[in-house]
Amino acid sequence: MSELGQASAEAVELLLSGDAVLWSIISVSFSVSLRAIAIATPIALFAAFTLAYTSFPGRRMLVTATNTLMAVPAVVIGLSVYLLLSRGGPFGDLRLLFTQSAMIIGQILLCLPLLIAMAHAAFQSGDQRAWETALTLGATRWRAMRTVMYEIRFGLLAAVIAAFGRIIAEVGCSMMVGGNILYHTRNIPTAIALETSKGAFSQGIALGMVLLGFALLLNVALGYAQGSGEIDR
Repeated sequence: MSELGQASAEAVELLLSGDAVLWSIISVSFSVSLRAIAIATPIALFAAFTLAYTSFPGRRMLVTATNTLMAVPAVVIGLSVYLLLSRGGPFGDLRLLFTQSAMIIGQILLCLPLLIAMAHAAFQSGDQRAWETALTLGATRWRAMRTVMYEIRFGLLAAVIAAFGRIIAEVGCSMMVGGNILYHTRNIPTAIALETSKGAFSQGIALGMVLLGFALLLNVALGYAQGSGEIDR
């Protein structure tokens, strides 16, 4: 058996055996990223809706800034958060550096521009008359907003999936502000980087399988929901 085949077989064995270290890494990764996306999503949706349905000075500049921030590397976000939370930084007294809270902050900052940009595009692609019609019929602004969001729900869901995919797979930010501490801040990407640097590929392959499987599951679910929505219409 080749080295790759042997490492893959060991990876499957690790997953099926319930290895404590492996599943701790998976648990930390999903716990941090799910909390980050849960906090970022309502903020991003409100910001995107405001940019799409209201007019105010500087709106185009904000849209341009958001699109520009999507290209900022994860390591730059990590460095910025590190400097803010380090002992000599303005928020050093909070002692958040090398904690899951610091990782969540970094991931929120990382996914917000992508979420806002994709949600803004989804809002603009929707029928603008839905908002106006809902208000004309006496709906509150909050209820009209929910109506618009329901009409473009698949586009918004795709934005959330894309943003979640970015943060759960990033390495630079998590490594810098989390510290890669086993059972505490070591997540899937940082563990893969560490194990690969040591030449231990089986755990890295196992964690990669988890990421690929989850990505496939999300996209299959999105495709099924889109298909069901089209049939309902």
